[in-house]
Amino acid sequence: MKLSIAADHGGFILKKEIVKYLKAAGHELDDKGVFSEESVDYPDFAIKVANDVASGKAERGILICGTGIGMSITANKVKGIRAALVYDEYTSEMSRKHNNANVLCMGGRTTTPDMAKKILDVWFSTDFERDRHQRRIDKISALE
Repeated sequence: MKLSIAADHGGFILKKEIVKYLKAAGHELDDKGVFSEESVDYPDFAIKVANDVASGKAERGILICGTGIGMSITANKVKGIRAALVYDEYTSEMSRKHNNANVLCMGGRTTTPDMAKKILDVWFSTDFERDRHQRRIDKISALE
């Protein structure tokens, strides 16, 4: 799957682990940064990934900041983006099944690398259930 990924300084270390894991799984990655722990503004990186997904340049996106909150707030400002902040396997599954999330947000300071890998495995293997959930997604889209 073609993915766009980015982090701020708070998510840099976790992003490095995730990039290795995703490449080993055969995903094609467009890494938008950051490439160090130097302090940056997370909106500058969230918007890059959100725009990649919204434009179709990437099938899905992954964003990591200290908590994942700032990245998810920013990404959700872009039309067509359904960014979900997830913190375990269950929230990862529900973000796909019920919300058809196309951007996954995690906290680099709140998520261990092992949990992040479990979250990703679930996120990539879970399909959107459609039915009543599609009606709800349509209502969200109408708000944009």
